[in-house]
Amino acid sequence: MCLRGSLHGPSRCGRNEGRDLSLDQPLLRIERLTKRFGGVLALNDVSFSVRKGDVVGLIGPNGSGKTTLFHCITGFLEPDPPSHVEVMGESIKGKGPDGIALMGIVRTFQELRVFRRLSVIENLLMSAQQYQEDKIVPRFLNTGVIRAHEARAKERARELLELLNLSSSAGKTAGSLSFGQRKLLSLASALMPDPQLILLDEPVAAVNPVLIDKIKEFILDMKCAGKTFLLIEHNMGVVLDICDRIVVLDHGERIAEGAPQVIRTDPRVIDAYFGT
Repeated sequence: MCLRGSLHGPSRCGRNEGRDLSLDQPLLRIERLTKRFGGVLALNDVSFSVRKGDVVGLIGPNGSGKTTLFHCITGFLEPDPPSHVEVMGESIKGKGPDGIALMGIVRTFQELRVFRRLSVIENLLMSAQQYQEDKIVPRFLNTGVIRAHEARAKERARELLELLNLSSSAGKTAGSLSFGQRKLLSLASALMPDPQLILLDEPVAAVNPVLIDKIKEFILDMKCAGKTFLLIEHNMGVVLDICDRIVVLDHGERIAEGAPQVIRTDPRVIDAYFGT
């Protein structure tokens, strides 16, 4: 099963660390990201980049600034000077959540955001509409455009549900799903607008091992389709299994960055995060 125009090739592509991307422009570039809340410095001069097709893990103790960083790069918080964040060379400054979403960045949240009274497939169709540019008037003037758009959205929704083994639940209300299934639904919803970069906030938290494997498989399948992920996750087994690179925060500062095999033995990371 593949997403038309998106998912091709094998279900595993391996890590990108062997690929020469030194001349590539990063998909996401974060430079000197800083955020203060009164006298508290939540993020202090954090810099790193995310290359297209990578899965990058963002780890650190509770309170280290991970979710604040997500808020800053998706427009939910305004970074403080001298912060600079750009997507494919374009600054996100002043764009807000909607404008940044239209640049191709979507995210999930720790608290699941689904329409519990709508069906599973209706949730996905709502997500497709949510990230569309304002073309309401042209669509109303051309019913053919409306029908074509709806047909494409329904096809994509069905394909995503099949990939996540949720096809049999397409007509069920989202509220009737298990917690783990709603996690899968939130992943599918994030992919509906065909984004460039997907930010996942603890995608496997409180999920049973079977569904954890399904989520890992889905992320790697979408990576093979060319999608890019930046994820916050406390399950280090998952992070080490699927991430090409890992960025480590502690007290709002980046203390380490590198391949999983390097990060797991870094003394600073062991001291700050893994413990001794």
